[in-house]
Amino acid sequence: MDYAPLVERRRRRFEDLEREIAEPALFEDRDRAQELMREHRRTAELLEQWGELEEARRQWRENEEMAEGEDEEMAELARAELEELGPRIARLEEAVQYALLPRDATEDRDALVELRAGTGGDEASLFAGDLLTMYRLYAESKGWRCEILDASPGNVAGFKEVTLRVTGDEVFRYLKYESGVHRVQRVPVTETQGRIHTSTATVAVLPEAEEVDVEIRPEDLRIETCRSGGAGGQHVNRTESAVQIFHLPTGIMVRCEQERSQIKNRETGMRILRARLFEMKQRAAQESYSERRRALIGSGGREEKIRTYNFPQNRLTDHRIGYTAYNLDIVMATGALDEVISRMQHAEMEERMDELK
Repeated sequence: MDYAPLVERRRRRFEDLEREIAEPALFEDRDRAQELMREHRRTAELLEQWGELEEARRQWRENEEMAEGEDEEMAELARAELEELGPRIARLEEAVQYALLPRDATEDRDALVELRAGTGGDEASLFAGDLLTMYRLYAESKGWRCEILDASPGNVAGFKEVTLRVTGDEVFRYLKYESGVHRVQRVPVTETQGRIHTSTATVAVLPEAEEVDVEIRPEDLRIETCRSGGAGGQHVNRTESAVQIFHLPTGIMVRCEQERSQIKNRETGMRILRARLFEMKQRAAQESYSERRRALIGSGGREEKIRTYNFPQNRLTDHRIGYTAYNLDIVMATGALDEVISRMQHAEMEERMDELK
């Protein structure tokens, strides 16, 4: 496929963006300014990658000619250069392809990551805690920031439920593939016979919603306050800082008690509610996606088994793309999710390119 016409169109758009961001009144509308600055940055990256790709292709052509020449020493050097240029050209072509695809409006957004212990009792809670640590380490490697919005600790350790807010650059673009059922196979710390158990935890990654994304009418809400549970000393017993928000039309209930302030818990609860309502809206829109792409991205549903973490074999398997790696210890200890997420992006990109043909 010839990308040159598409790149040229982006080059003309980049010139328009340069003029727009130079206008003194740009930041009078902060939201629009941020949108334009993001588009300017993405377009600049695309043009830089395209320039590198064209230069690499030029070098390839020159080395091909030299590799067929009579000077054997120069031909050997050219063949060595071709071996290095091949993978580089492939990476640049893939980067350009991805950058040229129409972007989902949510890809630039921050995300809420909701983890819940599934089947497996205390071991499921421990696994949910391990996944939380993995995601926090991954976020740290990307330069993102994490904040626990609400949590319900497990009986032994880990979490029955926990909601993590992740903020930074293009958070949802990378984390959107994590929604679904995560299965763990290992010997639990509570197991005395050394038997391998299978447990699950569910993950739902929601793009953070803005007030304009969903309409929440006051009459559709029932908000209740109650005393917080868990640690907190006398504060837990004396104040009703926990907040429960019921969205009557959908039956969604959000409970927040992480903060000592009732106002902050209410704000957090509304943020989570908006994200869940926005997710419902998106899931309806996803019915127009191809079956393959729905399988890759996931619907955000907690019924889809997407990945297995087999500790005895040190194996991580993503069932959607048939990817298996034997570095589970590194993934869990460092949050090294780049490889599996990169492969998910590649699979989605191929599907979306097919849809554009």
